[in-house]
Amino acid sequence: MTAAYREMRTDDAWYSGDRTRLAHVYRDAGHRRDGHRRLWSRHRGPEPGHRDRRMHIPLAADIASTSASLLFSEPPTFTVSDSATQGRLAELAEADGVANTLLEAAEVCAALGGVYLRVTWDASLVARPLLTVMHADRAVPEFVFGILRGVTFWRVLSSDGGATVWRHLERHEPGLITHGLYQGTADQLGRRVPLTEHPSTAPLAASLGPAGDAIETGVPMLTAVYVPNMRPHRLDRESPHGRSDFQGAHDMFDELDEVWSSWMRDIRLARARLIVPDAYLRDHGPGRGASFDADREIWQTVSVPPTENAGITLAQFAIRVEEHQASADALTQQAVRSAGYSLQSFGLGDQVAAATATEVTARERKSMITRDTKARYWAPAVADALHTMLALDQQLFTPGIVPERPKIAFGDAVSEDPQSVAQTLSLLTQAQAVSVDTRVRLLHPEWDDDAVQIEVERILVETGAAVPDPMQLGALA
Repeated sequence: MTAAYREMRTDDAWYSGDRTRLAHVYRDAGHRRDGHRRLWSRHRGPEPGHRDRRMHIPLAADIASTSASLLFSEPPTFTVSDSATQGRLAELAEADGVANTLLEAAEVCAALGGVYLRVTWDASLVARPLLTVMHADRAVPEFVFGILRGVTFWRVLSSDGGATVWRHLERHEPGLITHGLYQGTADQLGRRVPLTEHPSTAPLAASLGPAGDAIETGVPMLTAVYVPNMRPHRLDRESPHGRSDFQGAHDMFDELDEVWSSWMRDIRLARARLIVPDAYLRDHGPGRGASFDADREIWQTVSVPPTENAGITLAQFAIRVEEHQASADALTQQAVRSAGYSLQSFGLGDQVAAATATEVTARERKSMITRDTKARYWAPAVADALHTMLALDQQLFTPGIVPERPKIAFGDAVSEDPQSVAQTLSLLTQAQAVSVDTRVRLLHPEWDDDAVQIEVERILVETGAAVPDPMQLGALA
């Protein structure tokens, strides 16, 4: 496994939040040199009869989710110049749930450092091309000058414990998609077999062309695009891969789990316990042990030597709440800053009861800068994917459209408060600084020109501001 995929494996473990996966990753040979310092490799497992008491806080997953929400919580808009193509693009985006696909892809991208958008189709399911998400740790790309020239996706179809593993490889090149089925083991790709040998790939055999195990797409574009999360990759500055939001924060994630585990241990140890002399215990007979009834109210006199610790003693330790809370907050804040976000984006820092979108943006400036930076990586990749989607749609389903590379406009990260918008429009109207057309466009930025014009005419008629055409006055008389 190369360094890039090993790092993705570590990022994936933190993103998943699975304690077993974290422990497995840090027991791997790549982490043994510093494994003794980490919570997730220090203990080999719980003692017999006891459960693992290590706690995990899913901060990594929160960072990835927040990144995706900042980018695509409001659906982006896609526009082309041709009206027929625009209508078909809107139909494809709505039917295929492109906004949700991008939201999913953005979360995976933030976690693994990059993600692929694949354009495919299945006429037996729907009569349209499909936009799908392919994860970076299941892809082998080929870059030339930082441009994706080809990529091979792979997936495990089935396994019987490692002895026999079936894998499906799908290679994308401009104008061509090649499929391969391999029978191997857990660490060996194995031999290539016909696609009909496995039920998951058997339906593909009917779509293959004369080129063997390949399908000609009929379009010159590559049917997959790569979206880097952020560049450069700090561990390999020449790498075309993007870097994860977690890069450099693994130690902080581990220490945060250490703090929470210690905090929960304090709570367990602080439970009240009674220490009683042996004479206070009720003997249950040979081999059955003895017990102490803590709810008993009346005790008959027992003969106990008058020593200092002969009576019932209450043991209850203090819980170091403030120390643990301060340590956890400091680690969380540093990890969030390292990922490029403001504390307010995670509910940290000073909070106010209500704020306008402008005030929120000002307080979350660092998050907004990171969002804008990521958007510049996403925009060209999404435009290329949608262009390919339209080209395939013309080739396979809708021959009447003209494929065109759309323009991408990202939605607002923070929706404007309706009351704030109304006050702004009211002030602008009182100052006579904007026209009715501009006010409608400010209130409804998603409307097209025709919808805006209809609304303007309605407002002018209702307010009595509509002026009749002077050239029609004679005809009316």
